[in-house]
Amino acid sequence: MNVKIDLEQLKQYLEGCSKESKIYLGADSERILVDGVWHVDYMVCVIIHINSKHGGKIFASIERERDYDAKLSRPKIRLMNEVIKVANLYLECADLLDGFDVSIHLDINPLPIYGSSCAHGEAIGLIKGMTGLDPVTKPNSWAASNCAHSVKRLLKS
Repeated sequence: MNVKIDLEQLKQYLEGCSKESKIYLGADSERILVDGVWHVDYMVCVIIHINSKHGGKIFASIERERDYDAKLSRPKIRLMNEVIKVANLYLECADLLDGFDVSIHLDINPLPIYGSSCAHGEAIGLIKGMTGLDPVTKPNSWAASNCAHSVKRLLKS
């Protein structure tokens, strides 16, 4: 299953939004077994909070790729792929997002007791280096933890 965000539709929608609208980008992933081989579904979303108070609109994508992580309890490759995908989405949309308050949310926990912490430092550095933004991580990264994860269910229906 591969669904891409229509950047032209996103552009048209943003042109109708006031600069008071807040934009959130989030990414998440899910492992899935396909014909005996592990794959990953990467979900990435752009959430527009209209005028920061009037509901929202979600644009989303999903891509399936082979999973190459050897350590399932510390899935660094998969997590860094999430980060790269959301950073690339930001760069693709940077001109459209100019003038908006933009936040990038990562589904990564800084606490060492969680497996996702294995990618925390690199993920923060990659987002800062590629976008100039300070990313939001767990427990405050709702755009990644909730919305991006829900994208798969929405796009399948």
